[in-house]
Amino acid sequence: MGTITTNFANGLTTNGVLGASTINDNSISNITSIVGGGALKLISSQTASASASLSFTSGIDSTYKSYMFKFINIHPASEGNRFLFQGSTNGGSSYGVTITSSFFKAFHNEADNSAGVSYDVNNDLANSTSYQQINLDDDLGTDNDQSLSGTLYLFSPSNTTFVKHFFGTSNFYHRSDFSVQCFYGGYFNTTSAINAIDFKMVSGNIDAGTIHMYGIA
Repeated sequence: MGTITTNFANGLTTNGVLGASTINDNSISNITSIVGGGALKLISSQTASASASLSFTSGIDSTYKSYMFKFINIHPASEGNRFLFQGSTNGGSSYGVTITSSFFKAFHNEADNSAGVSYDVNNDLANSTSYQQINLDDDLGTDNDQSLSGTLYLFSPSNTTFVKHFFGTSNFYHRSDFSVQCFYGGYFNTTSAINAIDFKMVSGNIDAGTIHMYGIA
């Protein structure tokens, strides 16, 4: 056996437990890397204050294979709204990459007399340059306690061979007192790099809320 293997074996007790003396400052300092993955790196955050949109125009590059956006307590300025996103291939100069996607929802109301799961054909896209919806049609309200939170994943946005896949989920307080969870997924139908993402309401401003962008190692 090699020296490292022999030393490791000698450090085991008769019960197969690694002795505390086997691990010391010298052994730890010799470690140059640890196999692993999935660590999150916060790249940037934006907080809305009567904002027309929240755009991430830097930090989406080849550094990470996957990116995650967390939107927290998104609150619209206008009643009965929709929260949306789109991508850009020119650093945010314009948004309108062709998207194909699917969308379904699960819902349950406070009165406990209406619930279900269904596909929502009104919120999917078929080779469209429109913004992708994150919640249902015109159902996000402006009451003080109403908001939307969720997650969007974007995969390999800098790849120039394949389309750019995404999927996400959101939960929001429907203005008719429902909890609604939405599931959406699709791809940007381009082999150009996606290097910016824009979030906005279908009408009016984002009154409040925060979006964090993470790189996934």
